[in-house]
Amino acid sequence: MTESEHKMIEILRILEEHDKIIGSKIIADELNKKGFDLGERAVRYHMKILDEKGLTERVGYSGRKITALGKKELDKALVYDQVDFIFSKFEEMIYQTDFDYKTQKGNVIVNSSELQVEKGALDVIKEAFEAGLAVSPLVDMKQEKIDGKDILTMKTICGTTIDGMFLKEGIPSLPKYGGLLEVKNYHPIKFKELISYKQTSITPIEAFISDNMTSVLKIARTGNGMLPANLRIVPKVGKPQTLKILENLKKSKIGGTIAVGKSGEEVLGVPVPEDMFGIAIIGGIAPLCAAKESGHEVEIKLGEEIIPLNQLKPIVKSKETIKPDPQNKSHPKTKFVLTKAWNLMQKVNFNIETQRGDLITNISYLKKEDIPEAIEIMGQVYNDLDINTSPYYRIIETNDKNKIGIETICSLSVDGILINNGIMSTPKYGGLLELKPNPEFIELISYNGSSIDPHEIFIFKNMTSVSKVETGYNIVLASLKEVPNIARDKTKEILSKIEEIQLPIYKIGKPREFVYNAKVDNYNFGIITGGGLNPIAAIKEKGIDINIKAIEGIAKLSDMETL
Repeated sequence: MTESEHKMIEILRILEEHDKIIGSKIIADELNKKGFDLGERAVRYHMKILDEKGLTERVGYSGRKITALGKKELDKALVYDQVDFIFSKFEEMIYQTDFDYKTQKGNVIVNSSELQVEKGALDVIKEAFEAGLAVSPLVDMKQEKIDGKDILTMKTICGTTIDGMFLKEGIPSLPKYGGLLEVKNYHPIKFKELISYKQTSITPIEAFISDNMTSVLKIARTGNGMLPANLRIVPKVGKPQTLKILENLKKSKIGGTIAVGKSGEEVLGVPVPEDMFGIAIIGGIAPLCAAKESGHEVEIKLGEEIIPLNQLKPIVKSKETIKPDPQNKSHPKTKFVLTKAWNLMQKVNFNIETQRGDLITNISYLKKEDIPEAIEIMGQVYNDLDINTSPYYRIIETNDKNKIGIETICSLSVDGILINNGIMSTPKYGGLLELKPNPEFIELISYNGSSIDPHEIFIFKNMTSVSKVETGYNIVLASLKEVPNIARDKTKEILSKIEEIQLPIYKIGKPREFVYNAKVDNYNFGIITGGGLNPIAAIKEKGIDINIKAIEGIAKLSDMETL
């Protein structure tokens, strides 16, 4: 990425954030805040290039606005930069939060969600608020007609507001993870799933807002389920003052705290560094998840904007149903996917010369009656579509007479083979790869810092387009691995042998190259492999109910069938 390209991406971001026509002076001022030393003349030069590309549009003498094409480009462009941008965006909003609980004046961070006004939608949202499954019962609601539909916009307080309150009082807090918290009998048990804020192009909690992942309404009614929540860490020296702030914020109807840990001790299964303590807080969009779980269409945007607190009003009278976590209670540790991957990679003993041995596999479960159609879809992906996938699979019997498993080869087998041949290969990102003439990753989630395989998340959220594309290009699952530059020649030899057994290798990068728009550390080069779950994603795209388990086991290649 050139410096000029970086500036133009930032200009597009500024136009999208303002969401109105603005001039070069405002853009230059905003760029200066972001550390770019650009005057109005230089901004106009870059804007002219963006106009020519159709990414921005001049509107009279008022200035410019971002176009639909510009928004689309911004969504996909420089995904490796987006990984850093997610965390930086939260840091900016934390800094801008200036609510003062003493005067009850100032700005807070809000999530902005839209839902269609229909019977029962608002009722289940209120039910979640009444159960205290939110940061605050304070909301800002506005109903308007859009494209002939009655749409309700609801702004809810984001938990990051609390980090802003800490910083205002001189306490640094670091948002660490967002994920799903398991709740039993109204007691928090452990974070079941987590993604690090610093290692994803998707906001962590947003990654888990999909079908059958949250169960907020069930918690409100039975005390059991999965709740979106996040974890931040704070220096232990600031703990007394932190607790005081949390208590004062409650008087302002801002809360949502689930657990406050001890120095250096885990919080709800998540490790905390020495001399720091952790705080778990409910995700501010939890009540909207209740509507989504009930079948209502909801568009949720996290940490969307900053508005004055006095603009929000109580939606209901709420109570705290989640019982505080006892500090002396131990929890089962949250397992991270890379730890699981390293252990399975150690079991790979595949011989590239004899082409025999054990490889890592994924196992997905579906109804027995769906197997013929599922195998047919997998065959179409392998034989008919211009997508490089593996032909190997195996049918596995289960204890459930109505269910059966499909085993496919996991792309982490490539890392295992390289390591078994004396080459260090580190899985860095799982991502969504758009197969246009110059392929690009459009989303990335790090294996290091996630409790779930990134490809599972993309499939859960219906973000792939492996089997069919109405417009544009196929979007498939792929992974980035890092290997030391010194081993590049030997790696290429081994990968050529791996390709003989049709494990998909999309690209071998050059030292320090951005591989398909994904960043590789210095002194390393990148390898892009096709995801072993691509045929499974195609099955789900066709409407077949399938339960996916990535990085699940070990199998011999000789025991598998081919499509």
